[in-house]
Amino acid sequence: MPFDPSKYPDLHLSVLVGDECSMDFKDAEYDIAYSNSVIEHLSTWDRQKQFAGEMQRVANGVWCQTPAFECPIKPHYMTLFMHWLPKRLQRMLIRRFTPMGLISRLSPHMADRWVAETRLLSFREMKRLFPSCKIRIEWLIPFLIPKSYIAIRGTGRQ
Repeated sequence: MPFDPSKYPDLHLSVLVGDECSMDFKDAEYDIAYSNSVIEHLSTWDRQKQFAGEMQRVANGVWCQTPAFECPIKPHYMTLFMHWLPKRLQRMLIRRFTPMGLISRLSPHMADRWVAETRLLSFREMKRLFPSCKIRIEWLIPFLIPKSYIAIRGTGRQ
């Protein structure tokens, strides 16, 4: 259900609907582009590259967080190691051995969508996607297992 800002007049918000991979904004039109656990849901490397490029283009500052591919825990399914398996096997296992599949009785179609939609990024891929940013690591086990990556670029303002 879309957010209706008219129901919250004290927030002074406006809502724009569009394609995050092709934003209709001028270069550096915003102070910051913020994204928390979105980029991994864009299905393909090409879409992720477009999204990262748009974030860096439309804003002076960038903050983009995503779960780490290298982490053995798949946060979307709350399982161990599943995202390292072949997609065909993931589709079968997601319905039978994940909290989401067991509680909501995930259909084969929905399992296919979940697996096809989610593409976790490695540290190296984050560096390639965000060359203008510093990549910070949030650790699950310090200096051993990364939990997530955050691409950060300051606005240059103090």
